[in-house]
Amino acid sequence: MKRRIGILTAGGDCPGLNATIRGISKALYQRFGSSVEIIGIMNGYSGLIHNDYKEMQPEDFKGILTLGGTILGTKRTPFKQICRNEPDASANIAAMKQTYRNANLDCLLCLGGNGSHKTANLLSQEGLNIIGLPKTIDNDIHGTDVSFGFHTAVDIATDVIDRIHTTAGSHSRVMCIEIMGNKAGWLTLYSGIAGGADIILIPEKPYDIDRVCAAVENRAANGSNFSIVAVAEGALDVTEATMKRKEWKAKRLEAGTGSTATTRIAAQIQKNTGAETRVCIPGHMQRGGSPSAYDRLLATQFGSYAAKLIEEERYGVTVAMVNNHVTENRLQDIAGKPRCIPADHELLAVAHRMGIALG
Repeated sequence: MKRRIGILTAGGDCPGLNATIRGISKALYQRFGSSVEIIGIMNGYSGLIHNDYKEMQPEDFKGILTLGGTILGTKRTPFKQICRNEPDASANIAAMKQTYRNANLDCLLCLGGNGSHKTANLLSQEGLNIIGLPKTIDNDIHGTDVSFGFHTAVDIATDVIDRIHTTAGSHSRVMCIEIMGNKAGWLTLYSGIAGGADIILIPEKPYDIDRVCAAVENRAANGSNFSIVAVAEGALDVTEATMKRKEWKAKRLEAGTGSTATTRIAAQIQKNTGAETRVCIPGHMQRGGSPSAYDRLLATQFGSYAAKLIEEERYGVTVAMVNNHVTENRLQDIAGKPRCIPADHELLAVAHRMGIALG
């Protein structure tokens, strides 16, 4: 019996997508041989909507373990464009189901982050055989301790902070480094501690700019001629945390400090302390390049486990790592539930003990 397995990569790219695709394909070929056919859905859910797919060959999966990005392409297709409450939702859902049927799929594997898992769960509820795999550099998918792409991004962000130290010290500056992470600060917290940042600001803990400035001035009083501030792009101050998104964005633009927290913080530090302050935004570099050894291993573990789920015909689930054990969660249990840093997380305590200011 032929098995036809679809794979798509949705949302932002990250290191480890290709390694996961390779893990899936090699495990499937190893188990089913020529009786399995793998169908690549191009450009994420957009390809599923627009009937854009191709039959993959075993050679397509060779040499991609270390390759960044995704050989299938990806595109952001926000859940709000697909969910049932939107005007075009029913047409999009119908189109995705039709592509699934056109490709004669027995199962569809969806590699993606939080939004992608919401769509995967919707398709599962619509009766399709769906398996999710958690990818995001933000590490904010509920139900798994880690997602592939995260540790590589930590390495990259840490390298940025390492390099900023030398120029900060040479020029006696305060350097504010913007790290990716809109709703969760895992990447900023991990790289901030690993890179020796003096101040770490994350979305989960609204900051008081007076306390941030006091931390800078305290370092200067103790003989340090520079400070490193690691800022999650989604960081909010204590006032903004009480406002709606549209309100605080308008407030920032009105103040002329830009829409990101980092530019505003840098301007306030320089004004309040007199310290020369600069902003560094590594941006999409954090999700580029070859996956780390850790992420290659994790991607292979997740991919091979997904192949096991296919063999056992267990659908409506997503792969997860819990307490160093690969397992799965039901899509309906984790979809739409972001994983944020809890107030009692051990690394926050580590930061406090190390004298790192958290705003």
